[in-house]
Amino acid sequence: MFFIFTLGIPQFLSSCASSEADITSGWSQQKLMDEAKTALADKDYANCVKYHEKLESRYPFGPSAEQAQLNTAYCNWKKNDIELALVSINRFIQLHPGHADIDYAYYLKGLITFNDNLGFFASFSGQDLSERDPKASKDAYEAFKILSTRYPNSKYTPDAIDRMRYIVNSLAESDVNASRFYFRKGAYIASINRAQNAIKEYDRAPAIEEALYLMVKSYDALGMKDLSEDTMRVFNTNFPDSNIFKTGKRVSVTAREGSWWQIWNTQSP
Repeated sequence: MFFIFTLGIPQFLSSCASSEADITSGWSQQKLMDEAKTALADKDYANCVKYHEKLESRYPFGPSAEQAQLNTAYCNWKKNDIELALVSINRFIQLHPGHADIDYAYYLKGLITFNDNLGFFASFSGQDLSERDPKASKDAYEAFKILSTRYPNSKYTPDAIDRMRYIVNSLAESDVNASRFYFRKGAYIASINRAQNAIKEYDRAPAIEEALYLMVKSYDALGMKDLSEDTMRVFNTNFPDSNIFKTGKRVSVTAREGSWWQIWNTQSP
């Protein structure tokens, strides 16, 4: 019986090997390019990555390899492999700094890290935003900044600028959400510190109105009258028409319909 069993092992292993055979092994360069293009068009991102990686490894020189690198980064991003997408796009930027599509490469790099950031939407989950790492947002901002600075006429630059605006505002919003969280917990010094950070780093963001408001309220709670009055003077200078001290809500921002970068959380203590 043992002899009979062992006779079946080579056949079993052969069957496994054939089932795992690389179906692309006999494909020409054109066949690989066509299948990769089809996978991309069909949003079959797993095969999109697979075929483009095969294309680059077998034909590592020329425009098709360069395009394969870009498409590999894009498809990794679309299938939510953020780390692999960043490796791919950083490699492309390093190897081809003068490429005709380098503006798109920086735009894609920004999108990859931009999508990895929850921004102020995390405030709706009840998460303490003071614990969030803003690195992804800042990395996205830097990529968009390089694009908009070096390639101001790129077709991707207007959207990149909008996204930069959103990132700045969401980072400010994150600090103000944290400041509000600490205020409600009675941690007034922590509330002041996060509000001050928002003012220092993002002084033109809409959330600054509430940051100053939280500082005034926190100083009042701590009995620091002089600092409260000084902050109130700054507030009145910058937001003379605000009703936040009457309503508990800052002036709402009228967003254009569909303008995702202009959505603000207007809740206050």
